[in-house]
Amino acid sequence: MKKVRVAVVGANGYTGGEMVRLLAGHPSVDISILTSRQFAGKNITEIFPSLRGILDMPLVELDVADTARTCDVAFLAIPHTQAMPIVAGLIREGVKVVDYSADFRLQDPKVYEKWYKAPHTESALLKAAVYGLPELHANAIRTAQLVALPGCYPTGAILALAPAIKNKVIDLKEIVINSMSGVSGAGQTPSPQTHFPEIADNLRPYGVTTHRHIPEIEQELSLIAGEQVNVLFTPHLVPANRGILTTVTASTVSETSSAELVTIYRRFYDGAPFVRVLDQGMYPELRFVRGSNYCDIGLAYDQRTKKILAFSAIDNLCKGAAGQAVQCMNIMFDFPEHTGLRFGGLTP
Repeated sequence: MKKVRVAVVGANGYTGGEMVRLLAGHPSVDISILTSRQFAGKNITEIFPSLRGILDMPLVELDVADTARTCDVAFLAIPHTQAMPIVAGLIREGVKVVDYSADFRLQDPKVYEKWYKAPHTESALLKAAVYGLPELHANAIRTAQLVALPGCYPTGAILALAPAIKNKVIDLKEIVINSMSGVSGAGQTPSPQTHFPEIADNLRPYGVTTHRHIPEIEQELSLIAGEQVNVLFTPHLVPANRGILTTVTASTVSETSSAELVTIYRRFYDGAPFVRVLDQGMYPELRFVRGSNYCDIGLAYDQRTKKILAFSAIDNLCKGAAGQAVQCMNIMFDFPEHTGLRFGGLTP
C-alpha cells in the first residue's frame, strides 16, 4: 500500500511533538522530514524522549524547496504571522498544506490585521483556504490544497454551538462562552503567567474581551446562522497540562427539553466519528478525552431561566490541534477518517 509522505515544520513544540507522536503510529504515513529552527542537528528523541525506539530522525533547518520534494503534505506548527511565506512557497511547489497558525483561518484580511496586529502578506490565498473543522467542512477539506486548522478554543466552542444555531434553537444575541484550558495551550515557551507557582492551585481569566479566537468563533457561527453572530467569550487558565472544558449558555427562542437537545445534537453529528453526544444528565470531563481526538458534548435545558447549557471537552493538543490535523489529512487522502486516531482518553 502506497503511503503518504509527510513533513512536520516546527516539530519541536508541543503541537509539533504531538503531531509527530500521532504520525509515527499512523499506518498510511511515512514521515519524510522534521524541521526545527531552534534544534536543527538534534534527533527528535533528544527533544521528545517519549519517541525513543519509535522514531529515529534528525531535525533539520527548513528549506521550502527540499521539503516540497520529499513530501505530499506538510503540517506547519509555527507561530502566527510566520506561516504566511512558508505556506505560499509550499503551495507554489504543489504540496498540500495543513497550517496550525491563524494566518489563513479568517476570511477577511482586515479582520486578521485588526486582531493579530500584522499585515496579511498572502491574502490571495485566503479564498483557497478551507477551515479545517471536519464536522462542518469535510467536503471542502477533501479537495483542499490548503487547510487552516482551527484554534483549540474555537474547536470546542463551535462544536458545542453548531447544532443549536443550525436548528434555530437559541437567541443569537445572547451567547456566552466560558472555556477553561490547561497550560500547554500557552505553548512551550515559559512565561511568568505559566510558571508553576503562579498557576498551581490557581484559576484565572485572561484575554477578557480581547482574545484572538473571538473573530474565528464568530466567523464560523455566522456562516452557520446565515447572519452575523457575536459572542461573549472568556478563556480561563487552569492548573492542568492538557484539555479544554467549555460551557456555553444561551437563551432559547421557544420551549425545549434536555432530551430534545440530545436528539438534535445526535442527529447533527450523525456520522461524525469524533463527536460523542452524551446521554441526558451526563456531562463531559477532561480526563475522558485527554490524549484523544474526541470531543464530548453534554446538554441541559434550564426550565426556570429558559436557557440551554452546552458543555464540550477536548484535548487542546489533539482534537484542538494535531489530532484534528491528522483527521483532515485522512479526509484529504481518502483514508477512513478515524485512521490512526481510534483510541480513547488517558484515564485516570
